[in-house]
Amino acid sequence: MEIFTELNEQENLSIILGFFDGIHQGHKVVISTGVNYAKNNGLKSAVVTFNDAPEVVLKKKNPKYILTKSEKIKMIENLGVDYLYMLDFNEEFSKISASDYLKNLVDKLHPKAITCGYNHFFGYNKSGNSDYLKLMQAEYGYEFLEIEPVKIKDGTISSSKIREALNSGDIKLANYMLGYRFYVENEVIEGQQLARTLGFNTANLLYPENIIEIPNGVYATEVSIEDKNYIAIANYGSKPTVTSDTQKLLEVHIINFHENIYGKCIKVNFLDKIREEKKFESLTELQEQITKDIECLEL
Repeated sequence: MEIFTELNEQENLSIILGFFDGIHQGHKVVISTGVNYAKNNGLKSAVVTFNDAPEVVLKKKNPKYILTKSEKIKMIENLGVDYLYMLDFNEEFSKISASDYLKNLVDKLHPKAITCGYNHFFGYNKSGNSDYLKLMQAEYGYEFLEIEPVKIKDGTISSSKIREALNSGDIKLANYMLGYRFYVENEVIEGQQLARTLGFNTANLLYPENIIEIPNGVYATEVSIEDKNYIAIANYGSKPTVTSDTQKLLEVHIINFHENIYGKCIKVNFLDKIREEKKFESLTELQEQITKDIECLEL
C-alpha cells in the first residue's frame, strides 16, 4: 500500500471516504466494498482519510482514539487497499465547501466509484453527505456505493458506541463491535516491585495518552510478547492498597511467565472486566483477592 499526505494525480480509482477510528466491523464493510469494486472492475482502491479527527480543529479538542495511527494504517493495508491518503484537516480545510471538496477529489483522483458509510459528512458545516454524493454521481461520472448501518442486537455499530462501551468497562460489547480485542501497546517499565513481594510478578506499562481510557479495575487479558500469547490478569489504576501515589499504571501479571521483559514492547488484549479496583485493609487480603481474580481466568 502506498501512502500519500496530499491528493495527487491518479486515474481510475475506487475511493473510500471516512475517518475510520477503530476499523470496526462497520468500517470493514465500507472499506471492503470499495476494495472489491476496484478488484472486480480493474481499478485501484484508495482510502481518503485524515491524520487527526476533525474535532481537533473544529472543537479545539484532543480526542482519545480507539487505535493508534500506525495500527489503523496496518489494518487498512490488511484489507487490501492500494493507496492511502492521510490528509491534514486544518483551519483552511475546515472552510472548504462540500462542492469544492468533492470537485477537488474528482479532479485529482478521477474516481470511477466512491464508497462511504450512511453517516459520512464532509465540507463546511458538514454540508456534504451521502445524498449529495448520490446526487452528483451522474455529473462527475462515478458510481456511488452507500453502505447501510451494520447492526447488532444493541443497535448500530459505531465508533462513538465503542468509545462509550470502553469508557464504561463493557469490554465484551466493545470487542464484539470491533470484531477484534481492544488492546494497548507500550514498553514495560520498572515499577515498585511491590506485587513481587506478594508472589505475583508483574509487567508495568504506562497507558497510552491518546487512547480511550478504560475505567480503573481488574481485567482478564491476553498478552502478546514477541509473537507469543499468554493469559494474564491486569490491574489498571493507582494501586490504592500499596501506595498513595495517584499515577495510574497498567500492571499485568502474566500466568506462568517468569522472563525479564523490561524495555520490551508488549501488547495487552482486553477480554473482560473482572471487578472494580478497591483498597484492601491488608496486603494479605489483597493477595487473597488476586488469587481469586486469577481463578476467574480461562486457563
